[in-house]
Amino acid sequence: MNKFSHINKKNQPKMVNVGDKKITKRKATAKGIMFLGVDVISKFQNDDLITKKGPVFQTAIIAGIQAVKKTSDLIPMCHPLQINGVDIDINIIDTEYVEILCSVAMEGKTGVEMEALTGVSIAGLTIYDMCKSISQKMVIKEIKLVEKTGGKSHPNPSHKGKD
Repeated sequence: MNKFSHINKKNQPKMVNVGDKKITKRKATAKGIMFLGVDVISKFQNDDLITKKGPVFQTAIIAGIQAVKKTSDLIPMCHPLQINGVDIDINIIDTEYVEILCSVAMEGKTGVEMEALTGVSIAGLTIYDMCKSISQKMVIKEIKLVEKTGGKSHPNPSHKGKD
């Protein structure tokens, strides 16, 4: 028997049918660490950097929110979802690194982990795009799920994913 939910009996890809699942409150939070380097971080004032393309963190947050809403267009087996809320926070954590957090919430039949991970990824890529004229040594890394609540596998709202 096939153990992958996205593969049918003929070993072909399929989208999982979530029609019989119960609607539950679901939330996922993803985190990414991004190396910007001293050259980029030193140019930030008041927790943002204004470049010729605009404010870096504000633009990255908007891009991350758009990405969350478009996840099913980007990842083939993701269901289109009615997202209730997206919260993206970008913080400078030292002289070289920033942390990107993306939390996604909804009520539905499938989780929002991929949406949270996509939000972090696109926010990081947007920071890279907006700061690449300063340095191309930036690195997006350690993108991971840090919390998931709701659904069958984690019905307990206090469950936290393993770091």
